[in-house]
Amino acid sequence: MTLGPTAHVDTFARDNLPPFEEWPEILLDGYEYPEFINAAVELTDRMVEQGFGDHVALIGNGRRRTYKELTDWTNRLAHALTDHYGVKPGNRVLIRSANNPAMVACWLAATKAGAVVVNTMPMLRAGELAQIVDKAKVTIALCDTRLMDELVTCAKESRFLQQVIGFDGTANHDAELDRIALDKPVRYDAVRTGRDDVALLGFTSGTTGQPKATMHFHRDLLIIADGYAKEVLNVTPEDVFVGSPPLAFTFGLGGLAVFPLRFGAAATLLENASPPNLIEIIQTYKATVCFTAPTAYRAMLAAMDAGADLSSLRAAVSAGETLPAPVYEAWMAKTGKPMLDGIGATEMLHIFISNRFGDSHPACTGKPVRGYQARIVDDDMNELPRNTVGKLAVKGPTGCRYLADKRQHVYVRDGWNLTGDSFEQDDDGYFHFAARSDDMIISSGYNIAGPEVEAALLAHADVAECAVIGIADEARGQIVQAHVVLVAGVNASDAVVIRLQEHVKATIAPFKYPRSVVFVEALPKTATGKIQRFRLRQPD
Repeated sequence: MTLGPTAHVDTFARDNLPPFEEWPEILLDGYEYPEFINAAVELTDRMVEQGFGDHVALIGNGRRRTYKELTDWTNRLAHALTDHYGVKPGNRVLIRSANNPAMVACWLAATKAGAVVVNTMPMLRAGELAQIVDKAKVTIALCDTRLMDELVTCAKESRFLQQVIGFDGTANHDAELDRIALDKPVRYDAVRTGRDDVALLGFTSGTTGQPKATMHFHRDLLIIADGYAKEVLNVTPEDVFVGSPPLAFTFGLGGLAVFPLRFGAAATLLENASPPNLIEIIQTYKATVCFTAPTAYRAMLAAMDAGADLSSLRAAVSAGETLPAPVYEAWMAKTGKPMLDGIGATEMLHIFISNRFGDSHPACTGKPVRGYQARIVDDDMNELPRNTVGKLAVKGPTGCRYLADKRQHVYVRDGWNLTGDSFEQDDDGYFHFAARSDDMIISSGYNIAGPEVEAALLAHADVAECAVIGIADEARGQIVQAHVVLVAGVNASDAVVIRLQEHVKATIAPFKYPRSVVFVEALPKTATGKIQRFRLRQPD
């Protein structure tokens, strides 16, 4: 395998791709792109050239922006990044923001400048940001001025992060980056990146809490739109997208930025995508495509019972956690339209197995998206007979390429990506989710690594030992449960529970805190002292 030409003068990303023999097999049949292509140009300037200049591209913070406005805005920002701040093709640029149009504009601008973008969630604390900065050797960060504190704290200690530049995440355009961009021209000669140049580093925490960076090319950003969004969602310029996943997740970036912008549609962005806010936005803007987790769809069903009009929705996409059959059936009964369950992974960039309109079933994840192949295998990679639970293996036009990470050979075997999910395939070829193969806790669509929560708890003076597991929860799929041994002299109480929960929220991203705390005299262990978490999962 050979890679196409590169525009990167900072070659860090390409230098740190896995060796070719550790790559999954990449199946590009039907996904042909020119040797030089810049994904951000394809989603903005190219759309204006195709006549979409006056179409609304982004809605958020009380403003609608057309494709022409978005193109001019991102070109000015790109000028600021290259002319004023010295961003060079291949530099890693970290972005910290909630979901808003300014974050999308910064991502597009940095991509036009040939940077490798690292989008991060606003909930991350300085320590978590530091791990990302160190792994990707990030030198420049763009941050919503309302979220500067943790990133500034991170930068003070960092040997890599040299510049933290504020942008205005509201609609006021009144921060350092916005003021610099104001005087810049609206025309920008975007860097002629290669289709095989890394455009995006998607971070995933993995079960150890040590972040892994998944490397995605310019062509990959277009493949997910030209595959899943075109084939499964049948996106048209009349569509209005809405959803809850953070743009920092590749699921959110695809569903709320890449997919709508690729087809001249509009994206509605919510900084706080709580179910009530989602419901209001769907009604206000007559949204047609929604991306969220089953938890939110439950709330929407209740809202429809109370009189909410969500009839504009033609596609309800569920991912992030398994879709319970009762939610699917209730949605179908209420709306007459299927809920499209699918499975994706940060390593694969987006959804690779999905239900289709006219071909969807409850408790079923569907069939592979165009260009992908999937099979169920045993521990030795032998394909298992139908209706047998085993490991899901997949390959297609996208695939796992970790940034300098020994875990590459765990995710990729014999050319297949092993997603860490257990599935079975029925006689008709449909795939059905069984369970996560590892101990990752998936709560409301968020991946939470137990050891990271344990480390936060152990930093508290009251905790002698602890073990964290995921337990089933009707609303969230799973919740984090901590089994805690207190130090001598501290008595178990509700006050101690609250104290520990608040400590975790202040130490790591708040969504990772243990919603259930169980005080125990001792933890089950092996003869060598290793904690037996599986015993904690067993009913008494």
